[in-house]
Parts: sequence; C-alpha cells; structure tokens
Amino acid sequence: MIKKLIYFIGILLLLSSCGDSNTYQIEGKLTNLEDQTVFAIFERDDYKVVDTVVCDKPGHFEIKQPKDGFNCVTIFFENKTRWITAYLQSESKITITGDANYPLLLEVKGGRINNKLSAMRKGITPLLKEFTDLNRMLNEKKYSNAIEEADIASRFANVNLQLSEYAMSYIKENPDEEASIVLIQLFFTDAEDTRKMDELLALLDPKIKSFYLIHELEQYSARAKRTALGAEAPGFTVKNIYGNSVSLDSFPQKYVLLTFTAPWCDMCQTEDLYLDKVATKYPKDKLDILLISLDDNQKNVRDVLKKDSIQWNLVTDSAGQATMLIDLYNVNALPRCFLIDENGKILLKTDNGGEIKQTLENLMDDE
Repeated sequence: MIKKLIYFIGILLLLSSCGDSNTYQIEGKLTNLEDQTVFAIFERDDYKVVDTVVCDKPGHFEIKQPKDGFNCVTIFFENKTRWITAYLQSESKITITGDANYPLLLEVKGGRINNKLSAMRKGITPLLKEFTDLNRMLNEKKYSNAIEEADIASRFANVNLQLSEYAMSYIKENPDEEASIVLIQLFFTDAEDTRKMDELLALLDPKIKSFYLIHELEQYSARAKRTALGAEAPGFTVKNIYGNSVSLDSFPQKYVLLTFTAPWCDMCQTEDLYLDKVATKYPKDKLDILLISLDDNQKNVRDVLKKDSIQWNLVTDSAGQATMLIDLYNVNALPRCFLIDENGKILLKTDNGGEIKQTLENLMDDE
C-alpha cells in the first residue's frame, strides 16, 4: 500500500513538473541596449498576452511563456520605440542577437520561418542598414535645410523601392515558404491599393495557405476594398452626442463628409481641415458633415461645442461607436475624411483639408 502511495505521489509530481514546462523560450542578447526593460506581446487570433522583463545583465533577457498556440511574439525595446517579431512553433526556443540600434538586422534563430528571414536579411545587410539610418534621420529631423531633407527623402524612397523589389523576387522564387507570406505583409500591405498584395498571394503554394497570416491578409484586402474609391459606403447606425440616431440614410441625396478625429490629434482640428469654412460655405441640403471622434466624454464635448458658432453633428466613442466606425471604414491613421456622393459612393478619402476644399469647389461651385 505504501509503495502504491509513493508511486501515485511520484506520478503527480511528474505531471506537475510537466505542467510547469515553458512552451516558448525567448533569449535575447542585444548590444547597445540603453533601456534594460523589454516587453513581449504573444499573439494568437484575437488573443494577446503581454510580458515585461528587465535584463539580468546589460542586453541579456529571457522570456518564458507556458501557454501554447501563439502564432508570433513581438519584442519591444528602447522604451517601445523599436521592435522585432519572431514566429513561434510549439516547444520552440528562440534566440535574438545583434545591435539594438538596428532592429531590422537582428538575427532571430529558432524555427524555419525565423531562420529563413534571418538568412534573407543577412543577404541585404547594407540596404537594411541604410534604410534604418535614413529613416532615423527623417524622423529625428537630422538635416540642416529643405534641400538636404529632400535629398534624404529621395534616397530613402529609392532604398525602400530596392527592398520591395528584393522581397518580390524572394516571394516569386519561394512560393512554398511561410517566410514569403511575412514579406507580403511587411512590404505589400497598402490600404489604398491591394492589387499587388492580391497578386502575390495568388502565387503562393496551396500547401502553406493554412498559415495564419494568409487569413489576416485576406481580411485586410477585403477591408481595403470595402472603402475603395467608387465603392458603396458601408452603412451604419449610431447615436450622436445629443442622443439622435444617425445613419447614412439620414443624409439623402446630398454629399456627406465623414471625418474621423481624436482630441489628442493636432492635425484633426476642424480649422486645420477647413471644415469650418466648408460647413459655412455650403448649405445642408447640399453637404452635411458627420464628425467621428475617439473622445468618449460626451458631456465635455457638448460643453465645448456650445462655444462654437457651427452646430456640429458629432459621434463620440461612447459605447465604442467611434471604434466600430473606424474598423468599418478601415481607418489606420487620423485624421481621415471620406467624401460620399449623393448616390452613397465613396468619392474621396484623404487627410488633407485643402484637398477636401478643392474637391468640393470643383463639384459644387459650378452648379
């Protein structure tokens, strides 16, 4: 009886130790890492797990994730301003090494996709280094005048084109590699025109079409087509800040300007987008404007609007309304404006107030 009890306890201990095993292990050794706090986001479908670690010695970190089924992990460092994504397989150990100043050149080992991508990056090291340096110069405004800025921007565009051409060549030569799907996501996801992405997806070997990124890219393409120029504007029904129901049917036989904004967005002010001029110039039987703001405090918004001479029709993010509309209209940057014609077709989408003003003048001033 005692022997059986000891045996049973041993089995329980063994099962317990198996449950504590780490399905994914990420080890990093980064040089020139200034901020020693590293963040990891493990992703699968619509589920994410965030982990935070502090390097045990400069640039050295280890992250363990016991839960299975994740597709990828993105490691953020230098106060979340830089990152690298690794693709996961069960029970896989991944190592990330290299210079923290050049995330695109980090070597990620462990798993076929990571190894393939690292080998590809190694073959274009000079291009990736130049891309990073030029991008940093533009973002940090490391130029002395407009001529130098234009020169850097031109060089950056040229390097970006070379990288895209290299990626396209790799995809066409390796249609049976999941790494090719990653490259499609990195280089050919254009919310304004998905034709190139669709063309490359069609070239892929059917045996890799179960890879999770395929579904994501197909959804991305469908969302982009939903709000392409000439497409019928997606319908919706929401409540504005006064509690009135608003839908596209609320604006029959007139132009509608949907404008997505946020209170923290410096370029989203109505005067910067010329919306105040547009609202006062054109009568409501010709043009109506619906503002969609990520601000969720309706009372504050109403108080602010009381001081405005224009009676704005505005929807906030109360009950997630603005978030829903942002997803419906595939908005990935603010501000974003959609001009919809009298027949409910998308005529213009832009973040430029001058373009809105000019388009409306061309459409209505000659009528």
